[in-house]
Amino acid sequence: MHNAALLPTPNARTFMDNLILANIALHIDIDVTEANCFLSLLEHKTITRRDTLLHTGDSCRTINFVTKGCLRMFTAHENGKEHIVMLAPENWWITDLLSFHSNSPATHSIDALEDTEVLQLSAQNLEKLYVQVPKFERFFRVLFQNGFIMYQNRITTELALPADQKYERFKALYPGLNQRIAQKYIASFLGITPVFLSMLRKKTGGIN
Repeated sequence: MHNAALLPTPNARTFMDNLILANIALHIDIDVTEANCFLSLLEHKTITRRDTLLHTGDSCRTINFVTKGCLRMFTAHENGKEHIVMLAPENWWITDLLSFHSNSPATHSIDALEDTEVLQLSAQNLEKLYVQVPKFERFFRVLFQNGFIMYQNRITTELALPADQKYERFKALYPGLNQRIAQKYIASFLGITPVFLSMLRKKTGGIN
Protein backbone atom coordinates (compact mmCIF):
# COMPACT_ATOMS: atom_id res chain seq x y z
CA MET A 1 0.00 0.00 0.00
CA HIS A 2 1.19 3.53 -0.76
CA ASN A 3 1.31 6.00 2.11
CA ALA A 4 -1.23 8.66 1.10
CA ALA A 5 0.79 11.35 2.87
CA LEU A 6 3.74 10.66 0.60
CA LEU A 7 1.88 10.38 -2.69
CA PRO A 8 2.42 13.09 -5.31
CA THR A 9 -0.48 14.68 -7.17
CA PRO A 10 -2.18 12.41 -9.74
CA ASN A 11 -0.63 14.31 -12.66
CA ALA A 12 2.83 14.12 -11.13
CA ARG A 13 2.47 10.41 -10.43
CA THR A 14 1.29 9.80 -13.99
CA PHE A 15 4.43 11.56 -15.26
CA MET A 16 6.64 9.44 -12.99
CA ASP A 17 4.89 6.23 -14.01
CA ASN A 18 5.27 7.08 -17.68
CA LEU A 19 8.94 7.91 -17.20
CA ILE A 20 9.79 4.62 -15.52
CA LEU A 21 7.73 2.61 -18.01
CA ALA A 22 9.62 4.27 -20.87
CA ASN A 23 12.85 3.23 -19.16
CA ILE A 24 11.60 -0.35 -18.85
CA ALA A 25 10.64 -0.34 -22.54
CA LEU A 26 14.29 0.18 -23.48
CA HIS A 27 14.92 -3.50 -22.72
CA ILE A 28 11.64 -5.45 -22.51
CA ASP A 29 8.08 -5.27 -23.84
CA ILE A 30 5.28 -5.49 -21.28
CA ASP A 31 1.51 -5.31 -21.64
CA VAL A 32 -0.88 -3.18 -19.59
CA THR A 33 -1.51 -5.88 -16.98
CA GLU A 34 2.21 -6.44 -16.47
CA ALA A 35 2.84 -2.71 -16.27
CA ASN A 36 0.15 -2.26 -13.64
CA CYS A 37 1.59 -5.14 -11.63
CA PHE A 38 5.01 -3.50 -11.72
CA LEU A 39 3.69 -0.06 -10.79
CA SER A 40 1.71 -1.50 -7.86
CA LEU A 41 4.96 -2.70 -6.29
CA LEU A 42 6.65 0.72 -6.36
CA GLU A 43 6.77 3.23 -3.52
CA HIS A 44 7.17 6.97 -3.98
CA LYS A 45 9.68 8.86 -1.85
CA THR A 46 10.79 12.49 -1.63
CA ILE A 47 14.35 13.29 -0.55
CA THR A 48 14.99 16.92 0.30
CA ARG A 49 18.27 18.46 -0.84
CA ARG A 50 21.12 17.38 1.45
CA ASP A 51 19.01 14.66 3.09
CA THR A 52 20.36 11.11 3.12
CA LEU A 53 18.65 8.15 1.48
CA LEU A 54 21.23 5.55 2.56
CA HIS A 55 23.90 5.71 5.26
CA THR A 56 27.13 3.74 5.06
CA GLY A 57 26.77 0.67 7.28
CA ASP A 58 23.01 0.39 6.86
CA SER A 59 21.42 -2.33 4.75
CA CYS A 60 20.34 -1.10 1.32
CA ARG A 61 16.90 -2.60 0.76
CA THR A 62 15.65 -0.62 -2.25
CA ILE A 63 16.62 0.10 -5.81
CA ASN A 64 15.69 3.66 -6.70
CA PHE A 65 14.58 5.27 -9.97
CA VAL A 66 14.98 9.03 -10.06
CA THR A 67 12.09 10.93 -11.63
CA LYS A 68 13.16 14.42 -10.54
CA GLY A 69 16.33 15.90 -9.04
CA CYS A 70 19.70 14.25 -8.53
CA LEU A 71 21.19 11.75 -6.08
CA ARG A 72 24.83 10.94 -5.50
CA MET A 73 26.45 7.76 -4.20
CA PHE A 74 29.72 8.37 -2.41
CA THR A 75 32.29 7.16 0.07
CA ALA A 76 33.64 9.32 2.90
CA HIS A 77 37.21 8.83 4.05
CA GLU A 78 38.62 9.27 7.55
CA ASN A 79 40.23 12.57 6.56
CA GLY A 80 36.78 13.93 5.68
CA LYS A 81 37.34 13.75 1.92
CA GLU A 82 34.47 12.37 -0.14
CA HIS A 83 34.64 10.48 -3.41
CA ILE A 84 31.53 10.34 -5.57
CA VAL A 85 31.10 6.96 -7.22
CA MET A 86 27.90 7.72 -9.13
CA LEU A 87 25.48 10.52 -9.90
CA ALA A 88 21.83 9.77 -10.64
CA PRO A 89 19.74 12.52 -12.21
CA GLU A 90 16.34 11.94 -13.81
CA ASN A 91 15.83 8.60 -15.57
CA TRP A 92 18.70 6.91 -13.70
CA TRP A 93 18.59 3.94 -11.32
CA ILE A 94 20.74 3.92 -8.20
CA THR A 95 21.45 1.48 -5.35
CA ASP A 96 24.36 -0.02 -3.43
CA LEU A 97 24.40 -3.22 -5.47
CA LEU A 98 26.42 -5.37 -3.07
CA SER A 99 24.33 -4.40 -0.06
CA PHE A 100 21.07 -4.74 -2.00
CA HIS A 101 21.83 -8.26 -3.21
CA SER A 102 23.55 -9.64 -0.11
CA ASN A 103 21.76 -7.73 2.66
CA SER A 104 25.20 -6.72 3.92
CA PRO A 105 26.12 -3.29 5.34
CA ALA A 106 26.34 -0.63 2.64
CA THR A 107 29.82 0.53 1.72
CA HIS A 108 28.45 3.76 0.21
CA SER A 109 26.09 6.55 1.23
CA ILE A 110 23.41 8.06 -1.01
CA ASP A 111 22.09 11.59 -0.55
CA ALA A 112 20.31 14.29 -2.55
CA LEU A 113 22.08 17.14 -4.34
CA GLU A 114 18.68 18.61 -5.29
CA ASP A 115 15.15 18.11 -4.04
CA THR A 116 14.55 14.66 -5.49
CA GLU A 117 11.65 12.32 -6.24
CA VAL A 118 12.21 8.58 -6.60
CA LEU A 119 10.20 5.45 -7.25
CA GLN A 120 11.52 2.64 -5.07
CA LEU A 121 11.39 -1.11 -5.52
CA SER A 122 12.22 -3.09 -2.40
CA ALA A 123 14.18 -6.32 -2.49
CA GLN A 124 11.08 -8.16 -1.31
CA ASN A 125 8.91 -6.65 -4.03
CA LEU A 126 11.56 -7.34 -6.65
CA GLU A 127 11.28 -11.04 -5.83
CA LYS A 128 7.48 -10.80 -6.11
CA LEU A 129 7.89 -9.12 -9.48
CA TYR A 130 10.12 -11.92 -10.77
CA VAL A 131 7.40 -14.43 -9.88
CA GLN A 132 4.47 -12.42 -11.23
CA VAL A 133 6.17 -11.07 -14.36
CA PRO A 134 9.25 -13.25 -15.10
CA LYS A 135 10.41 -11.12 -18.02
CA PHE A 136 11.51 -8.48 -15.50
CA GLU A 137 14.38 -10.80 -14.60
CA ARG A 138 15.88 -9.92 -17.99
CA PHE A 139 15.39 -6.19 -17.42
CA PHE A 140 17.12 -6.14 -14.06
CA ARG A 141 19.85 -8.51 -15.21
CA VAL A 142 20.67 -6.07 -18.02
CA LEU A 143 20.39 -3.12 -15.63
CA PHE A 144 22.76 -4.64 -13.08
CA GLN A 145 25.19 -5.74 -15.81
CA ASN A 146 25.23 -2.23 -17.26
CA GLY A 147 25.82 -0.83 -13.78
CA PHE A 148 28.81 -3.10 -13.29
CA ILE A 149 30.21 -2.20 -16.71
CA MET A 150 29.80 1.53 -16.00
CA TYR A 151 31.56 1.17 -12.64
CA GLN A 152 34.42 -0.73 -14.27
CA ASN A 153 34.69 1.89 -17.01
CA ARG A 154 34.84 4.63 -14.36
CA ILE A 155 37.82 2.95 -12.73
CA THR A 156 39.57 2.64 -16.10
CA THR A 157 38.77 6.28 -16.93
CA GLU A 158 40.13 7.54 -13.62
CA LEU A 159 43.37 5.66 -14.15
CA ALA A 160 43.91 6.29 -17.84
CA LEU A 161 42.43 9.61 -19.00
CA PRO A 162 43.66 13.16 -18.44
CA ALA A 163 41.32 15.51 -16.57
CA ASP A 164 40.03 17.38 -19.63
CA GLN A 165 38.93 14.14 -21.28
CA LYS A 166 37.29 12.93 -18.06
CA TYR A 167 35.32 16.17 -17.94
CA GLU A 168 34.20 15.79 -21.55
CA ARG A 169 33.05 12.23 -20.80
CA PHE A 170 31.19 13.50 -17.75
CA LYS A 171 29.28 16.06 -19.84
CA ALA A 172 28.39 13.40 -22.40
CA LEU A 173 27.19 10.99 -19.70
CA TYR A 174 25.21 13.62 -17.76
CA PRO A 175 24.03 16.28 -20.26
CA GLY A 176 23.32 19.61 -18.55
CA LEU A 177 24.10 18.36 -15.04
CA ASN A 178 27.26 20.47 -14.85
CA GLN A 179 25.00 23.55 -14.81
CA ARG A 180 22.80 22.21 -11.98
CA ILE A 181 25.10 20.98 -9.23
CA ALA A 182 28.02 22.56 -7.39
CA GLN A 183 31.51 22.33 -8.85
CA LYS A 184 32.82 20.52 -5.78
CA TYR A 185 30.57 17.54 -6.54
CA ILE A 186 31.66 17.34 -10.16
CA ALA A 187 35.30 17.61 -9.06
CA SER A 188 34.76 14.80 -6.55
CA PHE A 189 33.24 12.64 -9.27
CA LEU A 190 36.19 13.34 -11.59
CA GLY A 191 38.83 12.90 -8.90
CA ILE A 192 40.27 16.41 -9.31
CA THR A 193 40.24 19.60 -7.24
CA PRO A 194 37.50 22.24 -7.64
CA VAL A 195 40.19 24.77 -8.60
CA PHE A 196 41.41 22.58 -11.45
CA LEU A 197 37.82 21.98 -12.57
CA SER A 198 37.27 25.74 -12.65
CA MET A 199 40.23 26.05 -14.99
CA LEU A 200 38.79 23.36 -17.26
CA ARG A 201 35.41 25.08 -17.35
CA LYS A 202 36.98 28.40 -18.29
CA LYS A 203 38.69 26.73 -21.23
CA THR A 204 35.29 25.50 -22.49
CA GLY A 205 33.35 28.71 -22.02
CA GLY A 206 32.83 29.10 -18.28
CA ILE A 207 29.60 27.19 -17.61
CA ASN A 208 30.07 24.30 -20.05
